[in-house]
Amino acid sequence: MSAKFQLAEINIGRLKAPIDDPLIRDFADNLDRINALAEASPGFVWRLTGEGNNATDLAIDDDPLLIPNLSVWTDIAALGAFVYRSGHVALMRRRHEWFEPRKDSMALWWVPEGHRPTLAEALERLAQLATHGPGPEAFTFRTPFPAPTGQAEAPVPDECA
Repeated sequence: MSAKFQLAEINIGRLKAPIDDPLIRDFADNLDRINALAEASPGFVWRLTGEGNNATDLAIDDDPLLIPNLSVWTDIAALGAFVYRSGHVALMRRRHEWFEPRKDSMALWWVPEGHRPTLAEALERLAQLATHGPGPEAFTFRTPFPAPTGQAEAPVPDECA
């Protein structure tokens, strides 16, 4: 019997203002709706939450404006469908309104089925991708790597550019 793997993803963003600032209101007001949409999407497995129903209180590097989104999905196709072909896309197209431009904001990697990555683990994968580029340990939608089982994954084009 071979081991099964699932797809972990981290994306981080630095808000232009605190989460309760009027500038960020539309983003904050839509978090519960988008999180519920993710949870109801085919292939969704798990997402990191803080004290609320989201992870906005889990600041990175003691920066309250730098916030994470960490989740696990069955595969790249399922995550891609949610990101680029669901109600999520309309909000993502507006990200420049709420977030500072940032390179190296997302990484994907395979985890054993049932594993829930920590924020520290996810940030290590993000750093690895930034330092070494896409590889089996951390990759992107554009440059996917197969799960350790060897099944190839097709690239997922960014439909929000």
